Amino acid sequence: MAPRASSGGPTLAVVARAASVSVPTASKVVNGREDVAPDTRRRVTEALDRLGYVRRVRFDAARRPALVDLMVHSLDSSWSAAILHGAESAAHELGLDVVVSAALTRSARSRPGRGTLDRIGTRGSSGVLFNLAELTPSQYAWLDQHRIPFVMLDPVMDPPPGVHAVGAANRQGGRTATEHLLALGHRRIAVIGGYRRRMCSTARVAGHHAALAEAGVPHRPEYVRHGNFDETAARGAALELLGLPEPPTAVFVCSDAMALGVYAAARQRGLRIPQDLSVVGFDDLPEARWAAPALTTVRQPFSEIAADGLRLLVRLIAGDSPTETRRELPTELVVRQSTAPPRSNS
Repeated sequence: MAPRASSGGPTLAVVARAASVSVPTASKVVNGREDVAPDTRRRVTEALDRLGYVRRVRFDAARRPALVDLMVHSLDSSWSAAILHGAESAAHELGLDVVVSAALTRSARSRPGRGTLDRIGTRGSSGVLFNLAELTPSQYAWLDQHRIPFVMLDPVMDPPPGVHAVGAANRQGGRTATEHLLALGHRRIAVIGGYRRRMCSTARVAGHHAALAEAGVPHRPEYVRHGNFDETAARGAALELLGLPEPPTAVFVCSDAMALGVYAAARQRGLRIPQDLSVVGFDDLPEARWAAPALTTVRQPFSEIAADGLRLLVRLIAGDSPTETRRELPTELVVRQSTAPPRSNS
């Protein structure tokens, strides 16, 4: 016999017929399974509401949230450590418990693994912070159906309208990095971006181009490379740049990890930093201070991003609807020993 949500209510079989789906599919929607197509989920949800099928309430937004999820790529990187520090500090201040999971795939398409959202629903989290994530339409639909508030921290792609996100001012950071090199007298300035389609990378490269244009320095397509936020790939990109007939005297690199790859390429070519090549990174992870010479870089406010995102999530859980959906926190140039004026004969 098909289950009923409550005494006298419609059976799940009735809901399934109204939505033109099978009973197992309707059951998946009711029980919070994420492996349902967005259009199918919409039809079932509309039928549930229209027929008055009463589902078990998973969340109580009126109560003070006690448990939220934070999803990151890994637990062994400096990036994640900085995010965790900010989230932990804010959680302590707000009296929250945070479940941290490395549940995102490590790729340009950084998505929660299969079954991840199901587990969130099972443990009754009041909300979710996604760091460097790109959700599928089905995953957005799952969160909407279950009315689980969430905030994107530095999302991979531009989220749909209405989705709340907190990140760094990447375009301004890219502009600031290049302005620093211009102020030192460099005019042959290359850029090594991350993934071509990742929002933060395209914004940093755009800021670089904007600074060149404002200074009247012509754009040189051969000075643009991409290293996919990978040290080895960036090393290869830097070797290509240094092998040009007129190589750059400075490189803006869109992450500290990739900047270390540029250091390796310079050593391979027998070049000194900054005497022969100036390098600016982006992030200001501990590796930037440990590099030899210490890396000039653009500091991202990782801890502040995580804390701001968590406070925003608590507001969403409480039923607040902030009109501002995108927040960008300012970056800061940190000048160290990897940049200097170009040699007079460059």
